[in-house]
Amino acid sequence: MNAPAALKAPAGSDCAPVLKERGQREVFCGLTGIIWLHRKMQDAFFLVVGSRTCAHLIQSAAGVMIFAEPRFATAIMEERDLAGLADANEELDRIVDQLLARRPEIKSLFLVGSCPSEVIKLDLSKAAQRLSTKHAPQVRVLNYSGSGIETTFTQGEDACLEALVPEMPVLGADAPANLVIVGSLPDIVEDQFKRLFAGIGIDHVASLPERAVADLPGVGPNTRFLLAQPFLNDTAHALTKRGAHRIDALFPFGVEGTSNWLHAAAAAFGIDAAHVDAVIAPYQERARTALAHQRERLAGKTIFFMPDSQLEVPLARFLANELGMIPLEVGTPYLHTAHMAQELAALPTGVQLSEGQDVDKQLDRVRSARPDLTVCGLGLANPLEAEGLSTKWAIELVFSPIHGFDQAGDLAELFARPLRRRDVLKV
Repeated sequence: MNAPAALKAPAGSDCAPVLKERGQREVFCGLTGIIWLHRKMQDAFFLVVGSRTCAHLIQSAAGVMIFAEPRFATAIMEERDLAGLADANEELDRIVDQLLARRPEIKSLFLVGSCPSEVIKLDLSKAAQRLSTKHAPQVRVLNYSGSGIETTFTQGEDACLEALVPEMPVLGADAPANLVIVGSLPDIVEDQFKRLFAGIGIDHVASLPERAVADLPGVGPNTRFLLAQPFLNDTAHALTKRGAHRIDALFPFGVEGTSNWLHAAAAAFGIDAAHVDAVIAPYQERARTALAHQRERLAGKTIFFMPDSQLEVPLARFLANELGMIPLEVGTPYLHTAHMAQELAALPTGVQLSEGQDVDKQLDRVRSARPDLTVCGLGLANPLEAEGLSTKWAIELVFSPIHGFDQAGDLAELFARPLRRRDVLKV
């Protein structure tokens, strides 16, 4: 079989030692993932078992109008629930019965844990089993934790997809080899990737999650999977336990990452690298043209990544190698070295890596370095802007279509926009 396309960037061993920090964190909770997950899985409903604060967070993040009927809601826990004066399981059963009676189109219901439900030790796993039995076969009830106690907000998606893995149909050893793209992607991006894989010659391609939970792909010893998102560690482990094999590759950001990602998949299926090059060449050229429009503004500019989404390492690689930016520090909430091995090898020499967060110490380093651009959470962006530093909201990178060749220019634009705004304000 053919090896993935060779990387031309310096070795990651030249990076500075990883600075591990443990302290105060500044990050959204895992409930935030519901915003993009409920749009992706169109037959699913997400019921958060939490407080009014949980409800306000999700409604604010989603921008839901009062007359809309989104596919998420909050079963609000009152003081009497937290004090143990009410049977929380009885209340939950009653609310689920009301919800399913009103919304009969729901085929999969996720019970999403929160900090309050975990504080009172409400076992949503048993509740999901009980309710799934009660409402089968019309509705499948699953559960996962979106608690703010987790490392970072993107782990909400990881926990959700991990909960789906046991539901995937079993494929035997005689089933044809299939490829699963793991990670929630906008429909247009998913369609682009599937067209590319079809052109390359990989026929059996599915996604986790699919647009309908009822259409989950099968998994077995002939299943190969590609991670589309860097934060799906638990999902990858669950798939491996089911017999699937992870394809090691860069993540599909920019021309370099997307090309390597596609080549790695082709190599796993025994497809000639020259054929892949011929298929993707027009897409690469179009993406390089789009990136050239932003390179003049971004080349030579320094950037500092505060830890937020676990997208930081592949995005730093993209910005450095394809746009000429200079990463001063690349912070990430959790550094999964096995999944990031190629990304780390592709980073420029001497980049400071940091894992975890001690927000006060990191802010001191930002103020000392005064980078041209700081990528951080919403809670830190405005104070840093007030100090004269340009910032980029990290969460926008999760909400926006940024994967693949056709989105490469848009991804670069997200980093160029704050610098353009700064220049305009100076005038």
